[in-house]
This record gives sequence, structure tokens and C-alpha cells, in this order.
Amino acid sequence: MDPERRAPDDLLISAENLEVWYEDYHALHDICLDVRAGELVGIIGPNGCGKSTMMRTINGLLKGRSGDLTVGGMNVREVDLEEMAKMCSNIPTEFPPDFNLSVYEVVMLGRYPHRQSMWWESAEDEKVVNRALEMFGMSALAERDITQLSSGERQRTLIAKAYVQQPRIMLVDEPTAHLDIKYTLEVMQYFRDLIERERDMAIIIAAHDLNTVAKFCHRIVMIKKGRILANGTPREVITEENIAKVYGVKADVIEHDGEIVMIARHPIKDPGSEGSMPDLS
Repeated sequence: MDPERRAPDDLLISAENLEVWYEDYHALHDICLDVRAGELVGIIGPNGCGKSTMMRTINGLLKGRSGDLTVGGMNVREVDLEEMAKMCSNIPTEFPPDFNLSVYEVVMLGRYPHRQSMWWESAEDEKVVNRALEMFGMSALAERDITQLSSGERQRTLIAKAYVQQPRIMLVDEPTAHLDIKYTLEVMQYFRDLIERERDMAIIIAAHDLNTVAKFCHRIVMIKKGRILANGTPREVITEENIAKVYGVKADVIEHDGEIVMIARHPIKDPGSEGSMPDLS
């Protein structure tokens, strides 16, 4: 969705000077970030940069030590997890392998913030779940054990589970980590289609694949050592200079068919470390 088509009250996430500690580790520094309805936002950066910490802070699992964070207009420090679950849904990288549940049962788990009883589902719960199964192409597999699905089918099941939670914000952690190229494109297209259809929500995806994020996301937030280094469109963020700063990699960034494509060349030698690859540029 184009920014000019969004109303000012569509602000779903607002972080100002947010500082987050994880036990004794200062994980996030001076985070300032706004996310509006209709946005598909990618969060990128090397391992340990703070992507997962940022996601856990947004959904209330971690509390900022200082600064402000509002989600859906609510101060995260003052909202309990049950109330937050009505605003934010989470999609993990993988569903726990020891859960022998059917696809239908897994998706129904997403209704827990809205269910009147933990012992039975309402007609509305069943309606919402069946609609989601159809939307994500899983109706024919509704009774199949989730452990018998392909990686792509499991990921679609997890998306459906998050969707039936009826959130305003969907937080997605490495959705394509275990997928081949075909399923990667398919799953990311589901997110893109979803954000175009449900324009009152936002989707935030933490990922490693820069080209996939650049292809599908409206905006990218690049993090280095717990700080936001860049925040903007794929063209503004995925630059040779930023990739060198954040990843220590020499890369070429080109435009192909209107899309930004990053071609990694080689590691950049760090003068302060022994055994680094030489800079052959």
C-alpha cells in the first residue's frame, strides 16, 4: 500500500528511544520505529544482531528498560499477554516436531485468545478456521498429521494458525529457513497477498535472505549490533555500502526487471582479526 493511502490513525507500532536488555546483555539500543497498517516490513541483519529480540519485544515477551513502545495504541508495559495475543500473532520458524496434531487442530490453536471455553469450539471458531484452511490451500489436508506434511505445507498451516487469531500485527520469524526456492516464493507471496487483502494489518518478517526480502517487502529495517542502521525501501536499504557495513561482505547490488538484487562476492578483510579472507577487490 502506498504511504499516501494510509490514514494517520493506521499507526500500529511506535517505538521511541527503546532500550532493551536481555538479562545482562544490552540487546537493543535507541530503537525508533513506526509501522503502519498495510505494510509488509522485513527485518534483516546478521545472526545475533537483535532481530528476534525486537520481535519478542513487540509482542510483549520482553520489556524495554527505557523508552516507549506502543502496539495498537497500547503501552506494551501495561498490557498482559492474553490481551496482546488479540493484537499480535507469531509465526515461528518451525512447529515443534513432537506435536502429533492434525492440520485442523493446529490452526484451531490460533483461536485461543477468542475462545469462550478451552474445552470446545464455537460455531464462529469453526467458521474462521475452515475459511483460513481454504484461503491457504489446506482444506484437503485438514485431517492430516502435521508431521506428515512437507515443509511448505507446514509453513502454510502456521500462517493459517496466525491468521485465525485475527491480529492487527503478524510477527514472522525466518519463514523460509527450511524451504526450497519454489516454496520460498510461494510462502512469501502468501504474505504479500495477505497484506494487500487485509489492509488494516501489518506483517513483520525477520529473515536472512536479502533478495527475498527485497522482492516482497515494502520496507526493510537493517540492524547491526542492536541498532537500526537503515530503514527504508529495498532500494534505499540494500546498498553495497550497507551490506559491507553490516555483513562485512563485498557485494554488487543491481536492478533487474525493476527489482533490487544483491550478488555477494567475498568477505571483506577485517584489519583487526587474524585469519580473515583477503580483500581481493
